[in-house]
Amino acid sequence: MNMDFSLQLSQEQKLIMTQKMQLSIKLLQMSNVDLLEYINDEFAQNPVLDANFEKKEELKVQDKYDYKEMIKYFEFDNYSSQNYSNYEEEVSPFAFIASKKTLKEYLHEQIGESKENKYIKSICCYLIENIDSRGYLPIKLEEICKEINIPLEDCKKALNIVQCLEPDDVGARDLRECLKIQLSKKGIIDEILYEIIENYLEDIADNKYSNISKNLKISVKKSQEYGDIIKRLEPKPSRGFYTGDEVKFIIPDAEIKKINNEYFIIMNDDVLPRLSINPIYKQILNEEKDKKALEYVKDKMGNAIFLIKSIEQRKNTLYKVLEDILYKQREYFDNGLKYLKPMTLKDVAESLNIHESTVSRAIKDKYILTSRGTVKIKDLFVSGISNSEKSGEDIAVINIKNMIKTIIEKEDKKKPLSDQVICNFLNKENMNISRRTVAKYREELGIKSSSKRKRF
Repeated sequence: MNMDFSLQLSQEQKLIMTQKMQLSIKLLQMSNVDLLEYINDEFAQNPVLDANFEKKEELKVQDKYDYKEMIKYFEFDNYSSQNYSNYEEEVSPFAFIASKKTLKEYLHEQIGESKENKYIKSICCYLIENIDSRGYLPIKLEEICKEINIPLEDCKKALNIVQCLEPDDVGARDLRECLKIQLSKKGIIDEILYEIIENYLEDIADNKYSNISKNLKISVKKSQEYGDIIKRLEPKPSRGFYTGDEVKFIIPDAEIKKINNEYFIIMNDDVLPRLSINPIYKQILNEEKDKKALEYVKDKMGNAIFLIKSIEQRKNTLYKVLEDILYKQREYFDNGLKYLKPMTLKDVAESLNIHESTVSRAIKDKYILTSRGTVKIKDLFVSGISNSEKSGEDIAVINIKNMIKTIIEKEDKKKPLSDQVICNFLNKENMNISRRTVAKYREELGIKSSSKRKRF
């Protein structure tokens, strides 16, 4: 066996992402809400960073400081509030917002106010704790009886009490029971309606009213009326209650405002605090001789300066992107959605001489305030199809979808239009798409097929 050992030199290019580069990219793609949260965290961790959250006069600092005392805290990385008793603590107004009420809390309150004895109340509370995020009780009563060692009759009594609470259908074991409880509380007692809920929910979902009509010996129109009643019921009892998912609030990053027939981009800077370097630490760099303390302050100051620069760079990049979007989509801002032109990330990237990924990050989860309301920037980037005419202009897909939606809204519900008929109509309007593409766009709009849209 011959083994050839040799050394070879090769030259290759590699992009090594430093931590600061990674942070810069991370900040670029943050929404205003996420960036504000990040700044709050950095402000809490970095004593060098000053943040004016209230947009009032600059924070005043004391004339004299005990530097030696502060350096002791730097050394042990201790930043608890007791070490900064001289600073006035800012209290967030969000601390006074009432906590969100969950479905279980609401049910427990009702049980607490009931006149039942403590024994039955305790069983009710146990059942409530087993209710899932939808508002259903997925565990069998027999299993619950074994777990807490109680008679089945007591458990049934407790469940009946829970199911009588608000919201109407809470504590149901499945969808069918959920719907029946609602009907019962509404005083609707109809054997055929209960029969449909028990055996024909799938047919209602598929609009197969002729099948229900045939099996239950009622007219197709009557079966559809029953279907309409069922569709108006609430399948999820927990709707409207806090389930643990936080609501994400939208804060526009900028406003595009028209003044004297000219558009202006106004960046929403007021949302974010004004960041600066605390002058105390600038003095420490000049006066302190302890190497360890100096290294600590330099490191923290470097992080603070980089954060300030990155936020400014994020703002400038977004401004340039919005400037180019405004130029390309001027007709949209003037006249509305119908005038939205096909535009891709590549188009904007080439205009600004930057990478597509930079544009993608700059617009990620960001919104702008316009005269037409708050708009997600990403929604202004739309694909297009070629126009059959020789105008050379493409048609935005969103406009084709809106046309499909309009056509379906105006159709005769007794004779819904097929995808092929819609396709033929669009082709006459110089929108060159196939029947399959019509079906694809219709499904993306959440519109059912013609057979499921039919009304009797």
